[in-house]
Formats: sequence, C-alpha cells, structure tokens
Amino acid sequence: MPELSVGPQRWPVAPGSNLLDALNDAGLNVPYSCRAGSCHACMVRCVAGEPLDSTPGALTAAQRQAGWRLACQCRVTDDLEVALFDPRRDGLDAELIACDWLSAGVLRLRLRPERPLRYHAGQHLLLYSGVVARPYSIASLPQQDDFLEFHLDCRRPGAFIDRARSFQVGDHLRLGELRGGALHYDPDWQQRPLWLLAAGTGLAPLWGVLREALRQEHQGLIRLVHAVQEDGEYYLAEPLRALAAQYPQLEVEFHAPADLPSALSRLRLPSRQTQALVCGSPASVEAFSRRLFLAGLPRSQLLSDVFTGRA
Repeated sequence: MPELSVGPQRWPVAPGSNLLDALNDAGLNVPYSCRAGSCHACMVRCVAGEPLDSTPGALTAAQRQAGWRLACQCRVTDDLEVALFDPRRDGLDAELIACDWLSAGVLRLRLRPERPLRYHAGQHLLLYSGVVARPYSIASLPQQDDFLEFHLDCRRPGAFIDRARSFQVGDHLRLGELRGGALHYDPDWQQRPLWLLAAGTGLAPLWGVLREALRQEHQGLIRLVHAVQEDGEYYLAEPLRALAAQYPQLEVEFHAPADLPSALSRLRLPSRQTQALVCGSPASVEAFSRRLFLAGLPRSQLLSDVFTGRA
C-alpha cells in the first residue's frame, strides 16, 4: 500500500486513490473548485515520487519541471511526498482598493497587486482569502485599468463568498496562478461580426473582451447579449448602454429567464464569418451554443468558458 506524506505527516492510502481526496481526507484542506483540471485551485508540488496524472497537458512544461501537479487529476500509485501550495509563500499580495455591490447579488472587487501582472482580457486568476481559494475571471483591462477587477456572484453561500461579503477596503488577499482562459479578442476579427453572449457573472470576462475590441477599433458589428437568472440582475446595464450610445457598431440587449428561449430562437447570424464568445453556467453555455450552431455558426468560430460551482 503506497504512503503519502506532507511535511511530518505520513499515512498509507489505497492504491489508485485520488490525490486531492487523500489529502483532504487527512484534514489538510487543499482548496479546489472544478475538479476538472481547469481552475488550478488544487495545485500541489511533488517533492519525491510521481503520481499517475490523467491530464499532464493542463500545466506548462516549466510548472511540471518544478514538480507542480493538479491534485484532482492525479492518483497515488506509489509512495509520494508533496508540498502544498502556500499562498503566503507562493502567492502574490494584493490590496483591496474598492468593494461595492453592483446589484443585490453581484459584488465587485478591485485589487491592486504588489507588482503589476501581465494579462489579457478573458483570463482568470485564483483569489485566496487565508487558505480558501476560488478562481474568478478578470473583468478589468490592462491597457485602461490600474487594478484587477472581479465580479462575484453572491446569491448562494460558499466558503470564499461568505468571506467576501465582509471584505473591506484595505484588506489584503493573495493571488494564485493566472490562467489563460478560452476567451480573448483577436485583432484578425476586426472586420467580422462579433457576438458576446453571457449569463449572470459570465459577463465579467466579456466586459473586458468588449472593451478590448473597442480599444482596438473593431469595425464589424458587435452584439452583446446578457441573460440573467433573476430579474433585476443586469448589473452592468448602464455602462453597457453608455458604450452602445458611444459606439454605433455596438448593440446590447438584456433578457430575463422568461423571454430568453424566445430571444434565442430569433437569433440570425449576420454573416458566416461571425465570431462568437459565450460564458456562463454549463446550462446557459449549452443553450447559447446550440442555438448558434442551429443558426449556422461553424464550431471553430465559437469560444466558450463555463463557470462551474464547487463540485
């Protein structure tokens, strides 16, 4: 039976045990979110031994060379010693410079890291409050904002959300790994119609992508659709309408749950060259994507990012 060790703690585990489960069953409280190898909240560093990794391509070659692995994607087959990600040692400090409610259920955080981060619109980042971590999409734009902005859906309880509700300006958080994310703006799209479809706080990365497209003087039609799960949660409606008034190529529309199916059924592509970016819950991304494909959008012209709750 293989043995797993972390610092002075050492214990036997069943062969083939999931590494994340084995660590948390021992009371080590390794954070996690998606359990699918996407969020990277559960990174640990292998000090001795090697687990069976089902998704080795999820990390960069440099990360793997340094011993980092995603615990949720690894199984313990032989003796293994790991070191846990310590946000105080391995993370980046950031000060909370603004904390305000954009709606009854959406909390906006603005953080200033101790050193600038190089990122692009559409990426996401791990936020740590103590040892509690959660990945969030970045809503800010590096060329225009001197802070990192995040939109938190606070309608349901959660370990990080429960802490976030009491955050105050001047608090410090730690930043974990910056992730690429599927969403971005490509200057080669400049003449093509660009559709941005978001559900709930799936609007956060698309808010950054939209402003990046406008910054790069996108010439094609831009259509942004924001769907919500509850009435009154169009939390960026005013700034979006202001942008639409300023840029004639931009159209924005908002849909409540009752009228969304009808609105989706009316979608018609202005061109086969349309590029679409979709973000939200698994169900909303599936609904958006299905309608776009039925309308004739080639699958290669759809980029999506799915927000999953903690498994």
